[in-house]
Amino acid sequence: MKGKVLLLTTLLLGLASMGWTQRTGGLQPGDDASDFRLKNIDSQMVSLADYKQAKGFIIVFTCNHCPFAKLYEDRIIALHNKYASKGYPVVAINPNDATKQPEDNFEMMVQRAQEKSFPYVYLQDETQEVARTYGAARTPHVWILQKQDNKLKVMYVGGIDNSPEDAANATEKYVERAIDELQAGRVVSKATTKAIGCTIKWRE
Repeated sequence: MKGKVLLLTTLLLGLASMGWTQRTGGLQPGDDASDFRLKNIDSQMVSLADYKQAKGFIIVFTCNHCPFAKLYEDRIIALHNKYASKGYPVVAINPNDATKQPEDNFEMMVQRAQEKSFPYVYLQDETQEVARTYGAARTPHVWILQKQDNKLKVMYVGGIDNSPEDAANATEKYVERAIDELQAGRVVSKATTKAIGCTIKWRE
């Protein structure tokens, strides 16, 4: 019996490290989202209010070091290239504590953005306040916001698609479908999904 308990505990810890646990609370579909002001990789401060012409946003909590985040980088770039001109730019945010994960420090963010030629802003959530407010649990984790009556309404929360390891095997592209439905004036048919990735490295 003791061995079974130990095995179960080990399994749960392993799943948690891969990002299978859900962080409770945070912003859910239908909630009003709050704006923020964070430092971009060019050292300029950025807020959502700066995007005067945007209809909404694809907010992606991501980072440098996580294997899942790296696997999704090209897909995040593709989302921005496809939807920014239609009013839904990507806003990428790194929420990780760099003292726990040095690869996610600001200098490495700048380097990674240059290596991949990110076409979107890549912001540092140094205090982790934004990630906690939104309820981010892992990297990558997505919130789609839409401007409605001078507010930012949450329309979708979850993953990018259903194939973390291989984009070619994705049979459901959650973010693309949600944006397409919003553009068509329809209700988002699947407003929440499970995001698969690395757990966020929180400060003590």
